[in-house]
Amino acid sequence: MIKIALIGSGNVAQHLIKAFDKSEFIELIQVFARKKETLENLFDSDKIITDFSELKEADLYIISVTDGAINEVSRQFSFQNKLVVHTSGTSSIEILDNKNHRGVFYPLQTFSKNKTVDFSVIPICLEAENQNDYTLLETVANHISDAVFKINSEQRKALHVSAVFVSNFANHLYQIGNEICKEHQVPFEILKPLIEETADKIKILSPGEAQTGPAIRNDSGTIEAHLEYLTDDNQKNIYKILTQSIQNNGKKL
Repeated sequence: MIKIALIGSGNVAQHLIKAFDKSEFIELIQVFARKKETLENLFDSDKIITDFSELKEADLYIISVTDGAINEVSRQFSFQNKLVVHTSGTSSIEILDNKNHRGVFYPLQTFSKNKTVDFSVIPICLEAENQNDYTLLETVANHISDAVFKINSEQRKALHVSAVFVSNFANHLYQIGNEICKEHQVPFEILKPLIEETADKIKILSPGEAQTGPAIRNDSGTIEAHLEYLTDDNQKNIYKILTQSIQNNGKKL
């Protein structure tokens, strides 16, 4: 049984609590939260602590807090030579205090508190400073996910930037589409099968191969008609930038 202490109470921490709870090989012995009530619906109240001095002996300490707080939290630990990791996609392994062994346990997914996810398909990106520590992280990751990758700090930054494009930016485009539909009393539901098919296609095609639409066809008539139809300047600018980007990329292919 691998004993883990988790520091944090946000979206990632809450989903990790649920994932670890399902494993017979992992014992989540403690969770640190600034306010106990944020986690009492998920975890045994007696095992939720609000003071770092109460941390017990564990095989692994996972810091799942905002990027700006990682270093400060890692410096508050009184123990030394234990394995301490963070869950950030952008922060280097070196942000952790070096009095302990350092590592990264980064689940690459968009997490919302009220949306259940299947952790078994979530990629977990791992980094450690030595093989023994990496082996422990790999063992933990393999107990909750079928997709485990060895990724260094620079590669993880690239992944995180890419994730912003394919998730955060893509979702914002859904929002814009929803606004246009609302403005013209069109049900956004009509677009959902298209959204699903677009996402599904890249399982078998590269994004370049899957690209369709007026931009890749250089259909200037349709592009101009769309720009003329849009009344919001922000929407027009985004349309122009994305159209140009698609066309520039098409020239490279």
